[in-house]
Amino acid sequence: MAWMAYLWMGAAALVGAGMTLWGGYYLVTALMSWRKPMDYGRHPASTRFAILVAARNEELVIGNLINSLLAQDYPRELYDIWVIPNNCTDHTAQAARDFGANVMECTVPVKCKGDVMRFAYRQLRDKGYDAFCVFDADNVADPRFLREMNNAYRAGARAAQGYRDSKNPFDSAISGCYSIYYWMMDRFHNQGKAGLGMSAMLGGTGFMVSAAAFDKMGGWCTQSISEDLEMSAQCALAGVPIAWVPKAVTYDEQPLTFRESIKQRRRWTSGTLQIAGEWLPVLGRSLAERPAVQPLDMGATMLIPAYQAAALVSMAVTALAAGFVHPGHFSLLLCLGYIAGNLLITVLGATLSAVLVITVENKWDRRLLPALAVYWFFLLSWVVLTVGCIFKKTTVWEEIRHTRNVSLPKGGKMKRSNQVLAP
Repeated sequence: MAWMAYLWMGAAALVGAGMTLWGGYYLVTALMSWRKPMDYGRHPASTRFAILVAARNEELVIGNLINSLLAQDYPRELYDIWVIPNNCTDHTAQAARDFGANVMECTVPVKCKGDVMRFAYRQLRDKGYDAFCVFDADNVADPRFLREMNNAYRAGARAAQGYRDSKNPFDSAISGCYSIYYWMMDRFHNQGKAGLGMSAMLGGTGFMVSAAAFDKMGGWCTQSISEDLEMSAQCALAGVPIAWVPKAVTYDEQPLTFRESIKQRRRWTSGTLQIAGEWLPVLGRSLAERPAVQPLDMGATMLIPAYQAAALVSMAVTALAAGFVHPGHFSLLLCLGYIAGNLLITVLGATLSAVLVITVENKWDRRLLPALAVYWFFLLSWVVLTVGCIFKKTTVWEEIRHTRNVSLPKGGKMKRSNQVLAP
């Protein structure tokens, strides 16, 4: 039976080598997040923005977003707010009009957010806008969002991602876990990539893409249920760097329950797998023809589900190898002990990394303790979701109802109301 142990150990070593290479790359990225973000300077307001908001049954929350956009520290004549209702069964369109936004009724079939945005872009592309900013209807925008995006645009950025914060981190342990996750993406991914002189990743909301960038990409062309990752890949192939603009802050509403979380993360993971299957070969061919950092980095990002699955396989294979450590005898106790030890290391690592990001982002609050206690489970459940999506993807964009009534008062600091509106 000794050969069995060597076989399993060899397999574990091969999987582990690949994981170490991929993980080491992201460790370097995280370490570079301590570099000071790029200063885009202060420029006169001159960029003309179209703000796009796809909205599905968002009557309860869209008013706060529109109010925050109307209160921007930016000349009102230089931007228009366009709300595009789709598949609504409530009064989203009327609410948007009442709060002062332009409403563009979507007249095409909608299966995903990208369908809405493609429709809106085609209606507006010849209206003289310099750039398009995208928000979700449940967001609230910091008063300096457009001014900071103008600074980035004037400094040469043609696509940019802002800081994605949370407007309800204390509502539940799950909303707290989401908040920690986004702070990690802000700090260790986007700021780390910026520290390496590389592109950030578009995060679904709070981002800007210029008309010139859309011209290079052939317009808004996303087809998947993860339009942000797909557009990030398109930017990489078109040679359009995505700037990181941490001073342009968006507050996003997070799901409250584990069931909602499963539905949303399953859609995200399925979308990532769908895009990886379609775009990894394209990125590979692009790299073969013209080696470049941005497509290579985008490919590494698309491998995240593969990394999660590999971590699970590596643990199982190494546990079997540990069980065969004694020739002629398989020890179930050693096998289970190895799994328990790895899970303990994962729990400690996830918790300590959460503590680190809360500290460096200055987000400490005792109300985050429930989220800290279960953040490890939030991440581990994502691994299970990934494996499930490999065998059965979801292809349908499902609504997640937003009800959190949160607004920004004068001064721009988040005011978190205790009121949760009933759907």
